[in-house]
Amino acid sequence: MTEKIKKIVLAYSGGLDKSVILSWLMENYQCPVIAFSADLGQGDDMVAVKEKAIQTGAEEVIMEDLREEFVGDFVWPALR
Repeated sequence: MTEKIKKIVLAYSGGLDKSVILSWLMENYQCPVIAFSADLGQGDDMVAVKEKAIQTGAEEVIMEDLREEFVGDFVWPALR
């Protein structure tokens, strides 16, 4: 017997594919979806990404600024 899924966290970029899957997940699993976006320095308009997630139906949007961690943990070690 499978348990009912109570909540889903989706890595959300604001693109068409993620917006479609966000709606699909809510419809098919009948549970809230939380959109998570990380700013890694990619230059996306994070305010627009958050607004799109809310308009698409996300129950909550979590935005994290992970630029320093990304550079320190991945970029510099890769360059060494």
